[in-house]
Amino acid sequence: MSADGTYTDGTHPDDTHTGSGPTYADAATIRRILRDSGDTWAVVGLSGNRSRAAYGVAQVLQRFGKRVVPVHPKAETVHGEQGYASLADIPFPVDVVDVFVNSELAGGVADEAVAVGAKAVWFQLGVVDPDAFERTRAAGLDMIMDRCPAIEIPGLPPQS
Repeated sequence: MSADGTYTDGTHPDDTHTGSGPTYADAATIRRILRDSGDTWAVVGLSGNRSRAAYGVAQVLQRFGKRVVPVHPKAETVHGEQGYASLADIPFPVDVVDVFVNSELAGGVADEAVAVGAKAVWFQLGVVDPDAFERTRAAGLDMIMDRCPAIEIPGLPPQS
């Protein structure tokens, strides 16, 4: 973030936000991540447990053409994709890191996403870490917090 409170891309934490405090999910960044950041999504916290939100969200991402890579200590195969115990274990580039861990652990995952060269980080509903947001944006990555891509992607306007 620059001295005037804007990020390197010219946006400000309050862009498109009408409430009090900063927003972490402006429409332009949501569109950019879902459309332009690439199709390989590492989903941290994704396991074979069908009752967890990550399982259903990963299915939606796949329906919209995303390759979903499970990241979970069990490293199990989910939705036909080999799982890995950590982001660092994935032997190919990851475009977006979708985070399904609690807010206390999420900042470390965002730092790992920066370290592996991801283009964007997405913290799921209820996952908020303002310091991680600042670090991730300062490193040049797009980031969204407290939103769900499975809710956002079906509502994207058609590409022109």
